Amino acid sequence: MTNNIEMEKTEMTEAEWAIMEVVWDNAPCAAGTVQEALTESKGWAYSTVKTTMDRMVKKGLLRIEKIRNLQLFSPCISQKQARTGEFRKMLTRAFNGAMTPMMQFLLDNEKLSKSEIVALKKLVEDKLK
Repeated sequence: MTNNIEMEKTEMTEAEWAIMEVVWDNAPCAAGTVQEALTESKGWAYSTVKTTMDRMVKKGLLRIEKIRNLQLFSPCISQKQARTGEFRKMLTRAFNGAMTPMMQFLLDNEKLSKSEIVALKKLVEDKLK
């Protein structure tokens, strides 16, 4: 299980998630690259993106490489680590850390197609082998 320090490191706000998605796809990249990629969906100013990214460096989510006047950002955590942290936080908060009630909830309350249910069944069967 992930320890508390790692879990805290991977907890991200919605804004941080949006930025990380761009950084994961474009690393290393400048804040301007991130701002440009998010212009249509978020409409954030460069200063907003840069300030958030600087905070993310302090949180240990990003690192900066300085090349003359250019700052290039790279992720300190993988997409899998971030997803794991988010999933564990949700699982703990909503289902007291129990996987079976979470799966029951998904099956009872989400509109899963027959093909999705078959795919989930296959994943479970494969895991049992």
